[in-house]
Amino acid sequence: MAKPPYRIDSGERVNLAKLDPRDDGGWEREAAEARAEELGRELEDLQELQYAAGDHGLLIVLQGRDTAGKDGTIRYLLQHMNAQGTRIQPFKVPTPKELSHDFLWRVHAVTPGRSETVIFNRSHYEDVLVVRVHNLVPESIWKERYEMINDFERLLVKSNTIIAKFMLHISKEEQEERLLEREQETEKAWKLSVGDWKEREYWDAYTEAYEAALERCSEVPWHVIPADKKWYRNLAITETLVEILRPYREGWMEKLGKVGERAKAELSDFRAQAPRRA
Repeated sequence: MAKPPYRIDSGERVNLAKLDPRDDGGWEREAAEARAEELGRELEDLQELQYAAGDHGLLIVLQGRDTAGKDGTIRYLLQHMNAQGTRIQPFKVPTPKELSHDFLWRVHAVTPGRSETVIFNRSHYEDVLVVRVHNLVPESIWKERYEMINDFERLLVKSNTIIAKFMLHISKEEQEERLLEREQETEKAWKLSVGDWKEREYWDAYTEAYEAALERCSEVPWHVIPADKKWYRNLAITETLVEILRPYREGWMEKLGKVGERAKAELSDFRAQAPRRA
């Protein structure tokens, strides 16, 4: 984890205090934005191939504290994604019906099918984050959920789902600035919530909860994204997604090439029979 974005692989210890949320990888803003746009075009091409080939689903998991930039990240990614094959899935407080099932029931139902891309705005990790911090269930229950999440993600991967997990890492100082900014800007006032300020009182508890989730559920790697600088956040996430999808390009192209050849052969046969139909 020498430089951001920080990849967390299985078995790695995590200390978020050592990962600087202000880090920008040494990029200047103008160059970073230009590079992000270039990678965005590649992401668009890769997702188009994924959609057309129909072999894989793509699940993008976004986690982060309040104001970390989940909504902003989604807005940015949607500039470079095919709306026809993309769905946004937020996770709010569970409904009574959802609470009557296991904690993954509502999650599994909205994972991507093949060809589809789904972006989780919060996710199944809320059940080892907010649930843990606020003691919503006994410790004996939430502790077992880490391995259940690992089993769940293994199942998705074995079912041809590509999973990209991002934790948007924001500093406490930057969060305060963004919360105060909402009070000053009319167009952002609708986001105001006293709950956001109350949650800041649990900052250290959330840090511990995030570190545990990152450590114990990283068989599918996590990517910790420094999120204080929005322009760098966009670059880091776009670059990581492209790197995750690139290895699939050749297989998708090969399949689509065969599909194209069959289509050409069918069209050729159709045209050869045209005089007889006339």
